[in-house]
Amino acid sequence: MEALVHGILLAFGLILPLGVQNVFIFNQGATHKKFSEAVPAVVTAGICDTLLISMAVAGVSVIVFNFGWIRNLFFLIGFLFLAYMGWSIWKSAGDGVRNDAQASFSAKRQVIFAASVSLLNPHAILDTIGVIGTASLVYVGSEKWLFTLACITVSWIWFFSLAVAGRRVGQFSQKGIFLKRLNQVSAFIVWGMAIYMGFQILTYI
Repeated sequence: MEALVHGILLAFGLILPLGVQNVFIFNQGATHKKFSEAVPAVVTAGICDTLLISMAVAGVSVIVFNFGWIRNLFFLIGFLFLAYMGWSIWKSAGDGVRNDAQASFSAKRQVIFAASVSLLNPHAILDTIGVIGTASLVYVGSEKWLFTLACITVSWIWFFSLAVAGRRVGQFSQKGIFLKRLNQVSAFIVWGMAIYMGFQILTYI
């Protein structure tokens, strides 16, 4: 029971802060006319988090990130992608009307973007390794599996809840004005994370 509660509280503590992944999932819920249309982003984010948490608990990710060149490569790719993603979100805000097909991401685009903001976000990956991976070391056997399952379950529940919340908020913006502002704010958040990664690259060089 201790491992279960620990996993739930730790996962919530890590996933609650506003980040690129959360912003993207919320946006997809808000910009689509039906919740089901945002499911590809939610499922992709859930699968990616499941993979990262499992790797962190297994210790695989720690070994990988011991190689400095791999860490720097992740930061560089993350910087370039987030800069592009910020531009894409800003461009979609310029489309103005929510019902315009260009203002919403297709299922394929959702999968690509959700996977990218999850797997190409070195800051989030390092947090997962440093916090969840380290915390799991105190458990063995069934308790470790219970801890891991708790962290993964929280991620899935959180992503679905974010998309639902986004859908509810989007319903209040009949003229698309709120969603346009939301996308603009989201773009600045994404660019802010890209700049942060840029500084990290300079730090490790």
